[in-house]
Amino acid sequence: MTITTGLATREGTAQDNADAAKVYVLADGTVGAAVIDGVGHGPHTSATAPLLAETAARISARRGSLGGLLSASELIADAGADGEEADAVAVAVRVRPDDDITVINWTGDARAYGWDGERLELYTDDHTVGRQLRANGVALDIAREHDNWLRTSLARATIGTVYTASTRDQVVILTSDGVHDQMSADALEDLVREHQGEPQDLADALVAAAQPDADGYRDDATAVVIAVQGAR
Repeated sequence: MTITTGLATREGTAQDNADAAKVYVLADGTVGAAVIDGVGHGPHTSATAPLLAETAARISARRGSLGGLLSASELIADAGADGEEADAVAVAVRVRPDDDITVINWTGDARAYGWDGERLELYTDDHTVGRQLRANGVALDIAREHDNWLRTSLARATIGTVYTASTRDQVVILTSDGVHDQMSADALEDLVREHQGEPQDLADALVAAAQPDADGYRDDATAVVIAVQGAR
């Protein structure tokens, strides 16, 4: 198999970019990748997010994406002397050239999608109070007010709160909520369909397409695309 990747990130309308992403490739061609979406814009967040992405991607390639996220979690598990250490949500994957399955792990509301050449599939579910309320039949207008309330985060990650999925899809897309929350599902799928053969073009297009909300706010937006060619 041949594995190609693309990565893009764009600062939103807040003070700095609290997102980060990293793709790391081992000598044998195994790919580890991660998207980190920092919670808020605290004094450490934008500085720490790239370190979290680097750790998660490198360890994901070596030890799997569960190990990658749990290792990154250890970097921010303590609040620090000032009590203001960064927190984040995250999604990570490992793709091995001798394996037909891509393993996905995540915590929070970062997402992973898969594209099989015909349909786009969401493989993650958002770990938010709003999502939990909808799953339990609470009215949509009430649930929507809780979509920014996280039930899990990277700083609090455990084996029980980092979820796992897997796919044999040819293309896997990792996104921060500044991408998937600021465009429609149809628009996202249209971009995947248009750029499916060019991972970097797709990552750039996803990040560029995210639109401001009604108040003019635009979140940081980050995407990683991993494409596998050959037998799967």
